[in-house]
Amino acid sequence: MDEIFTGNFTQQEPIPEDAIAKAVEVMRSGRLHRYNAGPGEAGEAALLEQEFAAFTGARYCLAVASGGYALGCALRALGVGPGESVLTNAFTLAPVPGAIAALGAQPVFVETTENLAIDLEDLAAKAPLARVLLLSHMRGHICDMDRLMEIARAHDLTVVEDCAHTMGAHWAGVPSGRHGVVGCYSTQTYKHMNSGEGGLIVTDDAELAAKMILLSGSYMMYPRHLAAPGPDVFEALKYDTPNVSGRMDNLRAAILRPQLPTLPDRVARWNSLYRVMEAGLADTPGLALIARPQAEAYVGSSFQFRLPGRDATSMRDLVARCAARGVELKWFGAPEPAGFTSRHDSWRYAEAQSLPKTDAILASLLDLRLPLTFTEEDAGQIARIIRAEVLA
Repeated sequence: MDEIFTGNFTQQEPIPEDAIAKAVEVMRSGRLHRYNAGPGEAGEAALLEQEFAAFTGARYCLAVASGGYALGCALRALGVGPGESVLTNAFTLAPVPGAIAALGAQPVFVETTENLAIDLEDLAAKAPLARVLLLSHMRGHICDMDRLMEIARAHDLTVVEDCAHTMGAHWAGVPSGRHGVVGCYSTQTYKHMNSGEGGLIVTDDAELAAKMILLSGSYMMYPRHLAAPGPDVFEALKYDTPNVSGRMDNLRAAILRPQLPTLPDRVARWNSLYRVMEAGLADTPGLALIARPQAEAYVGSSFQFRLPGRDATSMRDLVARCAARGVELKWFGAPEPAGFTSRHDSWRYAEAQSLPKTDAILASLLDLRLPLTFTEEDAGQIARIIRAEVLA
């Protein structure tokens, strides 16, 4: 009898008990707004910023309402405005080009490699078209960041990193988010720390940090930030920076703070699941695994593979057969958006662009989540089911 997987691909681990206790403490205080702190109190959001800055090695950190807000805030602080071209990955999720389009700017898409990273040759060719690159480490795949930064420096290209899928990851020992001028992270439920929604921004640039704090809605309470530049930096900016409120509240920060010290342990557990999947699907005829560069220390919270040469009917059939056995695969090549799997031609707020390499890769690309509620035995069973259906 065929195996049936009975796990839930969207069931995350419960919030840790110490985070629940801290959240209850904040609720009992009634001081949920990040600036509603008593005399001498820092507030949970300010403490989270201080701790995340230390975790990433950044000078400054800002906690905000979502990862998407983090991207838009960074672009605003850089002065991106209507009509401006901004480079970004052709293979990403909708909030990335959405952050560009929301400012009236125009996404210019860069092709994708077979390893699901940004195509550096295409980036070099398109670099003269823009002054900002919004780089998405999509599904946790990091490109050669040393080479990318060489291209950026050669073309005076400012890099903002979307690290929604790479919190806790590194390239050649440098934390993801620390190559570019700004790093943006998400704490949405399916990311690496869970507050339902939320985001974090890091930078070493004092002026950008001050602008983003003012943009997020600090009013004139910026001295209450612990991971921020000094008041003199704000003085030159405070009358000219609009309030586009998107602060994180103390409740979400309280939920997140206890999760930060345990992030490395969760990364190790995700990577164990990922390696079991990789081993289970290795050498499957017709199935291509995604190569991981030696310099990349990744977070395997999701798993991708390709089935080159299969047509749309075959891909849909495989997804349906795996679903019938309890394995939820997402296909990025579907012509209609489904869940999070929209592709560049679905984003009609962006000008249509020719991206043949990306189109070919997405047509063969399948994806699944690996929540930490799964065991290594679960991952092994999932791999067996996929392998059997690919070979069927």
